[in-house]
Amino acid sequence: MKPIRRSRLRLMMGTAYFTWRRYARWLFGGISFAQTFAVEPLEHVVYHHSTPTLRKLKDVDMWLQHNKEINLALAIQRLQGLVIAPGETMSYWKLIGRTTARKGYVPGMVLHYGKFKSGLGGGLCQLSNLIYWMTLHTPLTVVERHRHSYDVFPDANRTQPFGSGATCSYNYLDLMIQNQTTVPYQLVLELKDHVLTGEWRASEKPLHAYEIYEKEHRIEQQYWGGYVRRNVLHRRVYNHDRELINDEHVTENHALMMYAPLLSEPAANGNGWTEVQV
Repeated sequence: MKPIRRSRLRLMMGTAYFTWRRYARWLFGGISFAQTFAVEPLEHVVYHHSTPTLRKLKDVDMWLQHNKEINLALAIQRLQGLVIAPGETMSYWKLIGRTTARKGYVPGMVLHYGKFKSGLGGGLCQLSNLIYWMTLHTPLTVVERHRHSYDVFPDANRTQPFGSGATCSYNYLDLMIQNQTTVPYQLVLELKDHVLTGEWRASEKPLHAYEIYEKEHRIEQQYWGGYVRRNVLHRRVYNHDRELINDEHVTENHALMMYAPLLSEPAANGNGWTEVQV
């Protein structure tokens, strides 16, 4: 878990390799990608969640967060109203595409080796975090998700378990969600008054409700002096009578801590960065 500092050449070569490998998978992977959009929302709300887009973060200029909102609004245009039919798969980056200045994307907040910097299109992890968290509360299947490599902020004001987000970087760190049910699902998104809101909707009323929780949470000091945080996410599945019918393993997380253990800080946890290491 000790951080490995890679050269700029190594990063460039790694990025090119994994990017073209992703293109090949999109073309020849035999995946039926969702590409249908509907203006009218499906009847039933399966899960709803919202997060603030502007947060006071230590050593992060607010203009990066205002730029993040510009990037989020552009990405939402490519995802809003997406319908995932049974058997189809949503690819976050296939739908959004490369974040370029020509498309209107601006420098936003990027997480690079546990530190912040500006990067074109930065901030879209807040959207992938939101979609991943909502998906865990539905019967949709997450077939690809990448955990954040760094735990950047203390737990002050944390409302979700550690490790419940999904980092993204075009296009090799993707978020892919498959509909293995018999019911179409629709993604509904909105950015308004500095709040990012999302819903998964369906054509039929959901049969189950879900509760996400963590197990085996621990912080371990490493031989080289740093700390690694670990946990396991599970979810409880309930029927309409609120009876527990299953307890499912979701994922395991580990991340390098960028602050001292047990440190208390009033700043809220940040979400909305893009990881760029390869």
